[in-house]
Amino acid sequence: MEQEAKVVAAVEKRLYVGGQWVEATGGQTFDVLDPSTGETLCAVADAAPADGRAALDAAVAAQKSFAATSPRERADMLTAAFELLHERIDDLALLMTLEMGKPLAEARGEITYAAEFFRHFAGEAVRIDGGYQTAPAGGARFLVAKQPVGPCLLITPWNFPMAMGTRKLGPAIAAGCTSVIKPAHQTPLSMLALMDILAEAGVPAGAVNCVTAMDANGVMEPLICSGDARKLSFTGSTRVGRILLEQCAEKVLRTSLELGGNAPFVVFDDADLDEAVDGAIAAKMRNMGEACTAANRIFVQSSTIDEFGRRLAARMDALIVGKGTGDGVQVGPLIDAAALDKVRTLVADAVDRGATVLTSGTVAEVNGYFYPPTVLTGVPRDALMADQEIFGPVAPLTPFDTEDEVVAAANDTEYGLVAYVYTNDLRRALRVAEALETGMVGLNQGVVSNPAAPFGGIKQSGLGREGGPNGIDEFLETKYIGIALK
Repeated sequence: MEQEAKVVAAVEKRLYVGGQWVEATGGQTFDVLDPSTGETLCAVADAAPADGRAALDAAVAAQKSFAATSPRERADMLTAAFELLHERIDDLALLMTLEMGKPLAEARGEITYAAEFFRHFAGEAVRIDGGYQTAPAGGARFLVAKQPVGPCLLITPWNFPMAMGTRKLGPAIAAGCTSVIKPAHQTPLSMLALMDILAEAGVPAGAVNCVTAMDANGVMEPLICSGDARKLSFTGSTRVGRILLEQCAEKVLRTSLELGGNAPFVVFDDADLDEAVDGAIAAKMRNMGEACTAANRIFVQSSTIDEFGRRLAARMDALIVGKGTGDGVQVGPLIDAAALDKVRTLVADAVDRGATVLTSGTVAEVNGYFYPPTVLTGVPRDALMADQEIFGPVAPLTPFDTEDEVVAAANDTEYGLVAYVYTNDLRRALRVAEALETGMVGLNQGVVSNPAAPFGGIKQSGLGREGGPNGIDEFLETKYIGIALK
């Protein structure tokens, strides 16, 4: 408990604007809760619209000089930040567990994953290219240059409070874009801790600014509509993404949106069942199921579903639930009471419609927002959880008979982020992967996220890509210069 109090106390609770820590207008604050107890960890500054404006002003003022830094300088900043994240991994992981709830081992994994975005984009910073060619008719040359988009607004979710920040800040810094980042109000501490790391890594004042706020729309909408920001990058729900897209339309902001998911996880009868169960655990239980990439609809071929369900239920039943700092804990609490109520409602609806509970353990009477790992079988396709993200430790199994049938069912959603397929038939694997309407497919693997790969979806799961070489392109404009030779 002493170390927990120490890491919370070490984090600045004010706004980070223009390289300085400042109080919110009027000194307003809001509480950050520990989801494992429901108790208050600390209070942080609650920004007003004027504070957001000051942060954007700082970003605008710093843009020209930051864009003029060399690619190597920006790469060195990111490399230094990568190293500092690893040096402080223990304290940062504990801080994340306290504010978000995930087990300490997962939090350490997220810090490692978050750091990789800085290392990856340090490499991309020095590979920003352009082009030079002869005009088809001769007599002129085409010069193509890449330039920073300009000041960016970055909005991150609560479920991966460090990695979603570095996934946006990495390419922004690499490209030479300044930014204002707003973390989710449930989990602001990880991002506030990152501000000190970036400053220590040499990121200049004003290049990155951080505002924490309960009223996200009240603070961010004026910035979106100001005309001074040139890009918005948002990770969150499709509902909010639609609102932000409308706001961006007024000033035609460059937009990247990573929105909701409804991931199908398909197991054919020729799959290696042990591998498929391992993959289902990875795809379903990462972050207690609170991930847009979580397996939301698990389709298992009818001849295999009973055995698959038995094995998955045994694995889920053995998972240890508790406060993320506890020894051996594998499943922490959900983020808040609303998340817990949603999961309960979705499970009750599925059971009312005919689903069977294969396993659903119990958790001790605590004040935190815990839900036991649960496996349902025979979940009908009209259940609410077939269309809504569960965002919890619930695995719903639905049988299918044919390849065409399961592809149609998998695609029967407005979302298209990721899908998972388990089969040992190469031809089937390629047919199904190409037929699935998603931006990413995991073939015989339950985790697809990688800083070196283009992460993103289609349909109402978003616009643009994060990670890979595509990630930095989202922060660059292409300029064509025509040069007459005669």
